[in-house]
Amino acid sequence: MALGAPTLLLLLLGLLLLPLLPGLPPRATGCPAACRCYSATVECGALRLRVVPPGIPPGTQTLFLQDNSIAHLEQGSLAPLAALRHLYLHNNTLRALESGAFRAQPRLLELALTGNRLRGLRGGAFVGLVQLRVLYLAGNQLAKLLDFTFLHLPRLQELHLQENSIELLEDQALAGLSSLALLDLSRNQLGTISKEALQPLSSLQVLRLTENPWRCDCALHWLGSWIKEGGRRLLSSRDKKITCAEPPRLALQSLLEVSGGSLICIPPSVNVEPPELTANLGEDLQVACQASGYPQPLVVWRKVPQPRDGKPQAQAQLEGGAPGLGGHGTRDTGSGMLFLTNITLAHAGKYECEAANAGGKARVPFHLLVNASRQQSQQLPDPQVPATRPVGHEPQHEAGSMAFRALGLATQTAITAAIALLALTALLLAAMICRRRRRRKKMPAPSGEGTLFVNDYSDGPCTFAQLEELRDDHGHEMFVIDRSKPLFPEVLPEEAPEHNPPEGLKSGLRLPTRVAYEIHC
Repeated sequence: MALGAPTLLLLLLGLLLLPLLPGLPPRATGCPAACRCYSATVECGALRLRVVPPGIPPGTQTLFLQDNSIAHLEQGSLAPLAALRHLYLHNNTLRALESGAFRAQPRLLELALTGNRLRGLRGGAFVGLVQLRVLYLAGNQLAKLLDFTFLHLPRLQELHLQENSIELLEDQALAGLSSLALLDLSRNQLGTISKEALQPLSSLQVLRLTENPWRCDCALHWLGSWIKEGGRRLLSSRDKKITCAEPPRLALQSLLEVSGGSLICIPPSVNVEPPELTANLGEDLQVACQASGYPQPLVVWRKVPQPRDGKPQAQAQLEGGAPGLGGHGTRDTGSGMLFLTNITLAHAGKYECEAANAGGKARVPFHLLVNASRQQSQQLPDPQVPATRPVGHEPQHEAGSMAFRALGLATQTAITAAIALLALTALLLAAMICRRRRRRKKMPAPSGEGTLFVNDYSDGPCTFAQLEELRDDHGHEMFVIDRSKPLFPEVLPEEAPEHNPPEGLKSGLRLPTRVAYEIHC
């Protein structure tokens, strides 16, 4: 059945208008579940997603993934979306960005990462975003911006970093942002910023630095002068209120109102005590470097290599490199610790502690000597011990704990001598006790052995507890007598019987010959 001309015309018109109808996805079967797809836009916001949902059409140009729980961008999850122009990932739980996470999005113009939990940015996190114009990083937990973080964003025009915890902006952190027009660093923890950090921003038009705890010292002198000379054009009326937080004498004052003579620094001074130390092989050692100045100096330890053939070698900075060597500096306490573990002969030599702030630098040397006697004694063979150990025997571990080995040689010797003296004293006491017991067993029993001794106390009856306290050296029980109650009359010496006493008294009481008394017990 042939179609009429009017019907054919309407059919052709419908086919032409079909792509222009709103609300129809480009591919009915290419939209992730629970998402909404229309034209070149996919909306997947507030769906409690934990990952980027699969099945997003490859031709998508705008992708909304905000207000979800995405904590990690899986490797390759954005790889099919090469046509993306706008990506909104704000208000998720992203903690880190892998290097090359957006490598497959060369056409991306806008990237929103506001309100996540990013603590740091890796140098290659934005590799591939050669067309990116706007980057939102506000409301994260960023503390430091390291050198060359944004090097791969040559066309970036807006960088939003407000409401973070940034306290350190390295000199080359903004390198490569020659097209940047707006930089927002407000509401962070910046105490200072260097002139070198802003030099790459040749196209800057808006700069926001308010609500930071600025430290108004000599390091910030350039900023006040720069704003007065020509930087005012970059600041709005609100942004001009750069308020000092320290020193206390300048607190709450505007940087633009503080005279240049008041922005001062105190050069650092350094002290290492003792300046020289001798350590034993295998010990652990830590040496403190105390530094003072304003602002608080940054402390760094370095080992000075010994010259070879009259040519000095390059210094090695000890900031956590090789095992056994460690060092760190801190801006907070002004003290740096040199940590050396399991000391060997290679640790011996000269070290330097350097403290630096905006007012200058100061260095102080430290010499470490290593006592090699312990190593030599271990290398000398013992003639009484065979050179080879029988198979299956476990190696004999060195006596003493790690804490004991960490003590000095003199301390170890004193402790060992004290322990030996105590052991010898204990042995002598044990020998004396045994000897006395043997003598007692060999000695004949005394004449009064086995008899009942009586103590001449007349203070009344006694208790069993008191009787226990009245035992003599031989362990005989002693009782108390009462002189007020005689049992037998007094016998005169001349009337004393010459014959032997009665049988009851031979093994009974040893009483005075003249008087007997009542016994209380």
